[in-house]
Order: sequence, then C-alpha cells, then structure tokens
Amino acid sequence: MKLSEKIVELRKANGMTQEQLAELCNVSRQSISKWEADIALPEVDKLLILGKIFHVSMDVLLKDELTLGEVKEASSCGNSAVKAKKHEVYEGILIKESITDDSIIDLLNIHQIELWNTGGKPKYWTALFFTTDIKGFPEKISKVMISDPDKGGNWFVDFKEGNVKYIVFKDKILKYKIGNQAEKDYVCNECRKMGIPDEEMKWPE
Repeated sequence: MKLSEKIVELRKANGMTQEQLAELCNVSRQSISKWEADIALPEVDKLLILGKIFHVSMDVLLKDELTLGEVKEASSCGNSAVKAKKHEVYEGILIKESITDDSIIDLLNIHQIELWNTGGKPKYWTALFFTTDIKGFPEKISKVMISDPDKGGNWFVDFKEGNVKYIVFKDKILKYKIGNQAEKDYVCNECRKMGIPDEEMKWPE
C-alpha cells in the first residue's frame, strides 16, 4: 500500500477534509492533493506531523509492505516492543536538528514528537521519542550527528539499551552501565572535552 493511499485512507478514517489536514500540516490544500495523488512526497518534517496526527509510526507510513490493517497506536506499539525485547531495543530522544541526514529517521519507530522552545535560535527543536532494534544503531547514528562550530558545536544523542546508557557524538560512541559511577564519570569527562557543559549531562537513565 503506497504512502499516497495511506494518507487518503487515514484522512478519511479520521473524518478530515483535505483543507483540515492541510491546516494541521501547515501546507496548502494543493500539497495534500499532490500527496494523495502520488505526484509529490511530503518532506520529513511533514511525515512526522502526519504520524503524530494519525498515531502511526514512520515505518507504517513509509513501508509499502505494511498495510493500515497492521497499524497499532504508536505509543502502545512502542511500549510492547520495549517490554518484549528490552535487552535488544534502543530507546531515547533525538533532536531532529542535531543530524545531517534525515534518512536516519527511517530506522526509528517514532512514538512521540514534541517541540521544545529553545529561547534562542532556532526558536524550536523537534524532539523525537524513539525506539529501534536496528543492529549497529550507535555506529549508524554517530555518522550523521552534527559537529560544526557554526551549527552549535558537537551535538550528541543519548539513549539506552537495557542497563547500558549511550552518549553518541559524530564518530564517537561513549557508553556506561547504569549504576556504575566510575564509568559514568569517565563518560562525563569525555563529554566535557567535547565542550558539553555539566547542565547538559543530566540525561535520563
């Protein structure tokens, strides 16, 4: 089932007109019409908005082999996945603006999206709450993290797999066992070398 067909079906199932969906996505009605006619594809940020509106994951929207009959609400899918395969699943929060290649998002199951007010520029960050069981995920995400003084310096993403916490920069993967203070202290010292202030090291465990 194509993305265009899924958008049509999801919109109608939610009792929306093209105009109403366009307003929620902050696009024109013509854009919705083009998406549904398979003339154009939504940009990544619009796909994320569609997923949030319809409570489906990026996997469901983008993979033709998945039909809407297989859809579960994203939040419940994520919870069951973590419970069933907790030792194999990475879970965390990715700031969309911290990566150089949006295609990495295709590897994630997005369960929640939030806009965080930065109080500066850009005004908002897009926070993606995710899980993934992709093999070698830390190595893959490390290749697309931003490391550029003109774009905020060294960005990192933090996530965990079971009782192991990962802090991942561009081409640098740090990790420690949750509860092991010596390992955590080492990771924090390495983060300081990367220019990360202590207040940004209060990541959840």
